[in-house]
Amino acid sequence: MLDRAIDLGLVEQLDLAPLRHGPLDKLRFTVKDNIDIAGHKTSYGSPAWRNAHPAPVHNALCVDQLLAAGARCVGKAVADEFTYSLDGESFHFGTPRNAKAPDRIPGGSSSGSAASVANGIADFSLCTDAGGSIRVPASLCGLWGMRPSTHRISEAGVLPFQPSVSTVGVLAERLDVLDAAMRVMLNGPAAPPPSPGRIIILEDAMSIASPAVQDQAASALERIASRAGLALERVRFSEIIGEQSELSACNLNGLRDLQTAEFQSTVGNWIEACKPELGFTFSMAYGNVQRFDRIAALDRLANRERLFRQINAFFTPDTVISFPTTPTIAPRKGSLNTLEAVMAFYDPAMTITAFSGAARLPEISAPLLSVEHCPVGLSFVAGNYQDEFLLNAVREMLI
Repeated sequence: MLDRAIDLGLVEQLDLAPLRHGPLDKLRFTVKDNIDIAGHKTSYGSPAWRNAHPAPVHNALCVDQLLAAGARCVGKAVADEFTYSLDGESFHFGTPRNAKAPDRIPGGSSSGSAASVANGIADFSLCTDAGGSIRVPASLCGLWGMRPSTHRISEAGVLPFQPSVSTVGVLAERLDVLDAAMRVMLNGPAAPPPSPGRIIILEDAMSIASPAVQDQAASALERIASRAGLALERVRFSEIIGEQSELSACNLNGLRDLQTAEFQSTVGNWIEACKPELGFTFSMAYGNVQRFDRIAALDRLANRERLFRQINAFFTPDTVISFPTTPTIAPRKGSLNTLEAVMAFYDPAMTITAFSGAARLPEISAPLLSVEHCPVGLSFVAGNYQDEFLLNAVREMLI
């Protein structure tokens, strides 16, 4: 039974009734297992962590928001080890099933969240994203996924990963469900946001994608722009920030070193003290954490703030930037078994996903593309704290 549950993305099946009626009546949701549910131990993707920590007394605040809006919680969803992964293959819990491509990975670290929704267990899942942990599984499993502006949603009761970048968001089967769940947690203004006035293709991200993904994305965006009555624009990353630079700067200069330094503090101290059993992929990543010079990374704080200002200065209130969520379809299960294979998947993916992370942008991955019968997402981003505009714009452009 446990193997079957993991296959469908669940660590634990639950039935938590809504606290009251609201806009999420009759909707079922799962909770990624780095988010607290009262009375149930949180594993953080690690049995050793689960066994070493008591069950929380209170739900994470974002869980209470959903229960108070009428939704029913039906389970805790598998998370990759310490959420430090984008592939979804857990050494400890196994690989949740990618319903749209069963022989391929689901993506992580919200692997169980994606599987629970794609396999029909839930209508949506509450999960987290720093380097792409919502957007990558959304893309590879053919789901809607949104990471909001950083810190728009309360992270009280959410285990720490990279506090300066991590955020709480949602994976859903349908756009209307994603929209409803996100608006409950965003608590945004009642006034309607503006309609989209500009759709811009981020050329650097397009060029990283495989030729087949590029073709699919270009065709989809032509249709979307035509239907919206807008002319497609194109921009390079260097034009956005006003200086010669590659898109990879968002990862190399804005996220990666800070992620490593913060992880040393949030989880590394506990790992060094308790010496838990670690999975293969995580062990490779953690080796970099152990060798890392955190003092040398302090200069990255200024780099990240500079990128944040430069990127957000480019946005006007009606601007949407678009690009493929991931550069390729999902790799086959078990194929990321060497350092070379891991980096061939991670480096291009994080070059794209770090754009929104470094600039704290809201991003929605839409399941609009298909290559070799496998899904790929098409992402839409707006300026920092323009989450409601982005939800409105995507609905107007795609429905």
